[in-house]
Amino acid sequence: MKRLGALTCVAVTLFAVLLLTVRLAAQEPQCKTQRYTVQDIGTLGGTFSGAGEGFSNSGLFAGYSTLPGDKAYHAFLWQKDVMIDLGTLGGLNSEASFKPSDSGDVGGWAETSVPDPNAEDWCGFGTYLTCLPFHWRNGVMTPLPTLGGNNGFGMGMNNRGEEVGVAENTTPDPACGVYRQEAVIWTKGQVYELPPFPGDTIGAARQINDWGQATGWSGTCAAGRLHALLWQNGTPIDLGNLGGTVDIAPWDINNQGQIVGYSYLPDNTTFHAFLWQKRTGMIDLGTLPGDVNSGAGSINNKGQVVGGSINASDNERAFLWQNGVMTDLNMLIPPDSPLYLLEADGINDRGQIEGYGWQISTDEVHVFLATPTTMQWEIRERPKVVLPENVRKQLQQLRGGRFGVGLTGRQ
Repeated sequence: MKRLGALTCVAVTLFAVLLLTVRLAAQEPQCKTQRYTVQDIGTLGGTFSGAGEGFSNSGLFAGYSTLPGDKAYHAFLWQKDVMIDLGTLGGLNSEASFKPSDSGDVGGWAETSVPDPNAEDWCGFGTYLTCLPFHWRNGVMTPLPTLGGNNGFGMGMNNRGEEVGVAENTTPDPACGVYRQEAVIWTKGQVYELPPFPGDTIGAARQINDWGQATGWSGTCAAGRLHALLWQNGTPIDLGNLGGTVDIAPWDINNQGQIVGYSYLPDNTTFHAFLWQKRTGMIDLGTLPGDVNSGAGSINNKGQVVGGSINASDNERAFLWQNGVMTDLNMLIPPDSPLYLLEADGINDRGQIEGYGWQISTDEVHVFLATPTTMQWEIRERPKVVLPENVRKQLQQLRGGRFGVGLTGRQ
């Protein structure tokens, strides 16, 4: 009887341990799910600020903000809680929309004080001033050469000081307006063309990693973006698509050669975020539940992807994709956050995320910084929002060069 009692005690103990294990296992996803604190980065004095696609591992990101009165935009570099105004090249406006280097070098584009001789509006600010690519370093904005044309954009930057972008050449093309534009790389101040995919006539390079691999697109002015590309040693490699034929755009590349962006689906109406890697090709990342469109803006060296998911009414919410799962980033921040996160555009290897947030109390759109935290709170879905019309219009303008409208930057 004593032995039976001992066995019964062991069985009860084992059952209790098993029950506790099951309960802990059920709680484990909540405990292990990363939470984020959120910081409103503010502006350069106006009511709007936006960040670029990318976040350096040293904690730097670039963007652009309105000045007091909201009459002009200036590029900025955010560094150690300080928003540094990068100025212009003599005109009213400038923009920096891509990842800076770890040392704080920034690429972008800026207006000069010279009217464009062909009345083009490359910078997209409605001023029709010449728009030049720039390299900003240690307080000095230096214009970069084009391919003989009047205009260009600087975009992604790596830690070797190489910058990629797009520049006008002198080949006339009525479908382009005046001249064609080509993908380029600037090395030590010199410009070199990155050729389009065979049969295409124009292109743009968006981002470059520390191994010199660049990503972007090529196509024609009449048809738009036709091929998502990886430039390997200067040779364009077609990444394929998700079945659509009207538009495709890669946005970021990490040091593993993984590329993210968006592609239209076979219906040529909806578009989804994608992840491309050599061993799998292009993978559809889908959308958040209930949404119809999505786009990925950034990928870090750990394979975490961020972007935006959009419903049929054009309301957008930021997402984090990892380990095959897309999560609404608003679920991972404090439930009482005064910001609703609309789009995530950059993530670094620390897991810090930057993007656009709607400041609910003022209806203003500001840059946010989300930082991983060890603090815990109950994870629950935040109510979906219906954006005010003025905020919706701002986002539509911001998506101009990202999600299928126009060929370059803000156009």
